[in-house]
Amino acid sequence: MNLMKAAAVAFSTLAAPLALATQAGAYCAGVNLIDQMLPGDLAVLRALTDAEPYSRGNFWTAEKDGLKMTVVGTYHLDDARHNAVTDLLAEDVHEARALLVEAGPAEEEALMKAMGADPSLMFITTGPSLLERLPRDTWRRLSEALEARGIPGVFAAKFQPWYATMVLAIPPCMMAQTDIKNGLDAQLIAAAEAADVPVRALEPYDTLFSIFGALTEEQSIGMIESSLALEGQSEDFAVTMADLYFQGDSRMIWELSRFYAYDQPGYSREEVDAELAVMEDVMMVRRNHAWIPVIEAAAAEGPVVVAFGALHLSGQDGVLQLLADRGWRLTPRYLAPEQPEEQPEEQPEPTGNWMASPAP
Repeated sequence: MNLMKAAAVAFSTLAAPLALATQAGAYCAGVNLIDQMLPGDLAVLRALTDAEPYSRGNFWTAEKDGLKMTVVGTYHLDDARHNAVTDLLAEDVHEARALLVEAGPAEEEALMKAMGADPSLMFITTGPSLLERLPRDTWRRLSEALEARGIPGVFAAKFQPWYATMVLAIPPCMMAQTDIKNGLDAQLIAAAEAADVPVRALEPYDTLFSIFGALTEEQSIGMIESSLALEGQSEDFAVTMADLYFQGDSRMIWELSRFYAYDQPGYSREEVDAELAVMEDVMMVRRNHAWIPVIEAAAAEGPVVVAFGALHLSGQDGVLQLLADRGWRLTPRYLAPEQPEEQPEEQPEPTGNWMASPAP
């Protein structure tokens, strides 16, 4: 596996700490884990998901004082189901004064140049390697996981912890695909360029280097452990995550990862929650807050389309709640008429992992 390709693909998935993969049967042959859940577990997962603000929906219109923007939660990887989304958003992009994305072509180019010029951004160039820093069993599982992605252990031992975490976010079944990065972000950028609409970045290309650089050793290793907890079912997660996104249920991706991480050997629920909180803060919360002034400044110049990973939408510190707190009126948009959900007459009792202690 070309390590620079691994870097490019890893950065294409940064908005979602978990692997967001292509549709079932396209690249990964897993099963949808939601379909396999016991009714009680699914009921609790649904309740935890819906407890978060703006937990459902990927596409929104935001309006305030005569200003208007289209807010798009994206799925960063290739999928044929994007065609319906690009049709929905075509007019918005064409009429926009700008398209705002996490990283545009200029930022991606600057990022790749920086990593090529300074190997220490991705690799440990001084001091102990991961082989020496990680517990023996963790290193064994990490090296096996990266070998499955075509990365020999001799290289993996020199990965910076954050980089190892990002590569783990890509299931082995996807690593060889040449069109993996043609996700909704890339397709919206192409549409904007075709319409001569400027493409702007929400953040500098090196933002994540500084964020990860501020993590403690314990936090960095904890992120690797959290990612490895999902490794055994990576193809199933790939299919499940994609299906959830296209159902407009992106928040459930995060809560589902918590459910499976609770099964991680040697980790308590409290430890899992703490490590996921660090990951959420680093990957989403800090960036969400930093994006709001950029988004509002762009919207003040005319209608804009703002597109970023769908996991940034929901939650108390999600982009939508932050906009609502600043007086923006949010209206969801749908690919098809919304269908009312069927509610069971009686919720079954939760079973399995959810019985270990009260819900987080």
